[in-house]
Amino acid sequence: MTTGTEARRPADDELLIERVFDAPASLVFRIWEQREHMIRWWGPKDFTCTSLDVDFRAGGAWRACIASDAHGESWMSGRFREIERDRRIVFTFAWEDGDEQPGVETLVTVTFAERDGRTVQTFHQTPFLSVASRDSHVDGWNECFDRERDYAGDLARREPA
Repeated sequence: MTTGTEARRPADDELLIERVFDAPASLVFRIWEQREHMIRWWGPKDFTCTSLDVDFRAGGAWRACIASDAHGESWMSGRFREIERDRRIVFTFAWEDGDEQPGVETLVTVTFAERDGRTVQTFHQTPFLSVASRDSHVDGWNECFDRERDYAGDLARREPA
């Protein structure tokens, strides 16, 4: 029997990650919206976001480069499809180079739900060409969201409620 509170299992071509942040949804949304915040956490651990251009509006383009000593530079880009302030961001994502689906566009949907002053962020990305390709993104996105969580928490502690 399904209770309605059970999460559906993602298909083989999609990635689903849920995180809880000790910050209000408006703040978590803002660190996606504003370049000066996003550049501080975008990328897995041991990576630095060395370039980030963001036209944060429906139809606007974005492009970023993350770099590390071990892996060199990785460029990615896309377009924002939908933006609903403090609730939802939908954008395309494609690697411009490298081994992981270069040039293949995926669709990312990020939602933000506030509960008791905390934010539940749900990240969904699809389609991947294979389970292996999808699975190769799990660690990177999780490390990116670890950095986002730490950054959002620090910002929430510094800003008055």
